[in-house]
Amino acid sequence: MRVIICGAGQVGYGIAERLAAEANDVSVIDMSATLVQRIRDTLDVRGFVGHGSHPDVLAAAGADQADMIIAVTLYDEVNMTACQVAHSLFDVPTKIARIRSQSYLQAHYNNLFSREHLPIDVIISPEREVGDVVLRRIASPGATDIVQFAEGTVTMMAIECRDDCPVINTPLSQLTELFPDLSATVVGVWRNDRLFVPHSADQLLAHDLVYVIATRPQVKRTLSLFGHDEAEARRIIIAGGGNIGLYVAEQMEARQSRAKVKIIEGDHARAVTVADRLRRTVVLHGSALDQQVLVEADIEDSELMVSLTNDDQVNILSAVMAKSLGCQSTLALINDPSYQGFTEQLGIDAHINPRAVTISRVLQHVRRGRIRQVHSVQKGSAEVIEAEALETSPLVGVPLRELDLPEDIRIGAVYRDGEVLKPDGDTKIKAKDRVVIFAMSTAVRQVEQMFRVSLEFF
Repeated sequence: MRVIICGAGQVGYGIAERLAAEANDVSVIDMSATLVQRIRDTLDVRGFVGHGSHPDVLAAAGADQADMIIAVTLYDEVNMTACQVAHSLFDVPTKIARIRSQSYLQAHYNNLFSREHLPIDVIISPEREVGDVVLRRIASPGATDIVQFAEGTVTMMAIECRDDCPVINTPLSQLTELFPDLSATVVGVWRNDRLFVPHSADQLLAHDLVYVIATRPQVKRTLSLFGHDEAEARRIIIAGGGNIGLYVAEQMEARQSRAKVKIIEGDHARAVTVADRLRRTVVLHGSALDQQVLVEADIEDSELMVSLTNDDQVNILSAVMAKSLGCQSTLALINDPSYQGFTEQLGIDAHINPRAVTISRVLQHVRRGRIRQVHSVQKGSAEVIEAEALETSPLVGVPLRELDLPEDIRIGAVYRDGEVLKPDGDTKIKAKDRVVIFAMSTAVRQVEQMFRVSLEFF
């Protein structure tokens, strides 16, 4: 696949890194000669210095032969124009743009991005994507990562096995025997900086990070089985009233959450704007690094501090301060990968990587075959993929135990006619089933092939 990426920042670099590793033909455009040189030196991609929406620059990058353009520069208008030019002059089939301004994304302006106006096939709003991750984390506090598939009926969770975890040192096959009615499957394990797909004879150990696919009604029971009975926070403080913080608060109000939410915002004008937009949320003007402000927000009685400013250092330090002042749990937004490895040592309970969220969103449109959703885990070491089975798929009509499936994949759930099936050796995939699979990066191409239309079908 030939792909042009406009923007060589953290997100653009991350997308280029993933696509180049899979032998795609990737060209990256950026105004910064330094960023372009870095990406040339470290990745097997072509780099072009220039404006991502200028026709001559797109032409030099090979837009006339490109299958896809992914515009993720810092500027919405550049991203939109790049997609328009790619469509009008080069007829690029698939156009993806990152749009951050919420003004463009209001429901009554949906027609703006139609083929007749601004022809963008996929709109990615990092603020909303990250906001939805925060909301899922709040709803399931025992999970360090949580994503929904198959119309929200299937949930993938990353769960930490603590020293008191009830299921450690127990073979996975025995867990199935002990809990036959539990619709949950362990599909991956992160242990000692290595990710692998476990077998039925394998045991879970203390400090493992376990990836589990379960039906939505079984989420709380599954978390409890792994020793996580944490109650959903009812007293929450959000540091940062930007687009993400405001979105989270608005969604909690719209969903009639019983939680009492307070927002701390450093900019006075923004604090006033946020207060005007919200009905039940208390908005405080001040710095999230000011101990007096945190005390005024009743930090010692709060159950969760969510740090969502646009400054990593503020997010880290405010989370650390909140914990030291008595807050039960903390969640921080951290962009810089170099900071993410220190969260545990600093006492931060969980963090969100917005780059990973955006990359996962892009990958589902890059993947070939009937791929409906993709979630990347452990910096691309594996992916959780939801795909639709076609009549020509080699998975269809054969019991799973008779299939020669790669060792590096595990089928976690099958969604059929509105119901979720827990797969076992006797399960037969049917055409139009949606299959949720955990696949190591080495097996992603094989998963794509399983869900592609065969030429012999025509």
